[in-house]
Amino acid sequence: MRSARYVIYELLMKMEKGAYSNIALDSVLSSEKLSPEDRRFVSRVFYGVTERKITLDYIITQYSKTPPENLDREVLTVLRMGLYQLMFCDSVPDSAAVNESVKLIKEAGKGKASGFVNGLLRNFIRSGCKYELPEDKISSLSVKYSCREDIVRLLLDGCGEENAVSLLEASFLEGDMTARVNTLKISAEGLMKMISESGGEAVPCGFGPLSSCALEIRSMKSGDLSRSEAYKDGLFHIQDISSQICCLAVAPDENDTVIDVCAAPGGKSFTLSEMMNGKGSIISCELHKNRAVLIEKGAKRLGLHNITAIVSDGRKFNERLPLADKVLCDVPCSGLGVMRGKPEIKYKDPDDFKGLPQIQYDILQNASKYVKSGGVLVYSTCTVNPAENDGVTKRFLESHPDFYGVPFLERYGEPFGGCSVTVFPKHFGSDGFYICKMMKK
Repeated sequence: MRSARYVIYELLMKMEKGAYSNIALDSVLSSEKLSPEDRRFVSRVFYGVTERKITLDYIITQYSKTPPENLDREVLTVLRMGLYQLMFCDSVPDSAAVNESVKLIKEAGKGKASGFVNGLLRNFIRSGCKYELPEDKISSLSVKYSCREDIVRLLLDGCGEENAVSLLEASFLEGDMTARVNTLKISAEGLMKMISESGGEAVPCGFGPLSSCALEIRSMKSGDLSRSEAYKDGLFHIQDISSQICCLAVAPDENDTVIDVCAAPGGKSFTLSEMMNGKGSIISCELHKNRAVLIEKGAKRLGLHNITAIVSDGRKFNERLPLADKVLCDVPCSGLGVMRGKPEIKYKDPDDFKGLPQIQYDILQNASKYVKSGGVLVYSTCTVNPAENDGVTKRFLESHPDFYGVPFLERYGEPFGGCSVTVFPKHFGSDGFYICKMMKK
């Protein structure tokens, strides 16, 4: 059986080829026979190395004559793992971090580099595991929070320093998982009791409108929420607070017809269905058939029978769709608000984002064609990039005078008060998110 460290090593090597961190980790945890302790260790070190890659490489430059980009991938990966354990894993003795790294580089077929790995890690220990940040502000933030300099600059320019730093700091925080209670099957109190009786812990969400239907799950006996009996029985689905706030903006009534234009993996459709008490009709659209099937499976597990998942391109008008009372347009985006769960986003080239606003505008414009007179249109993203947010909705409202912005949840104070809201981690401990609510005249 492979060691936990070798499992981490292979996962990190896959990441170098462009794998998605959450998908890669979920695949390994479901297939490898690991103890609960090893599962936690694999998750922590894998995510930790991924989210601190720039920091770790910067340290290597201070202790190696060979820059990281000139090192063999295998050597670089093992060094990153060793440095992360020395800096952030208090339960791992320094000697074990070094010795296991030397053992691992040999297992990886690079035994000739074992002396180099051993020497660099021991020199770092002798320095007190410290390093000096660059003096330049952008470079310093980049190294400290392990984020590309051009993304740091984009966040500072678009969000201001306080919001940008709060977002970068949150990218290292694990946070509690938030569960949306399936109120068609159980109450929040009932699910809390069930989790407590099974050896876990859950508390009500701190944001008032969600306190009776959302729980912060701090621990589960199984260690994996998807393996719990409560999950299998369809008593909840995992959904961040910001996504649930987006559904509050939609505010569907029981007998509404709702269209979720870009619905996969289905979380918002599920929440909207529960808000509607399983009544009315929700049409969940998705471009790819396999993702539409994913929505169907989730709805079946939760027992939500008013959801119909279909294959439909968000940018092309679908004449088979009816006019709807509420239309949710949660578009593909750069994902800068969810770096906490997908750390590889911190290393993307911002040039890759430049074409997104036009795609988002095209989807929003097409989605507006499905809205009834007097109906609601909600646009949302999981990014904080103004070009993808206010830039898109302002352009839409200026060119569509039959729509106007509508404030929502304003009685709850910051960040609410207008028709468009950008949620930062500092507000609810949630992901970064943008929501704009509009109504058709």
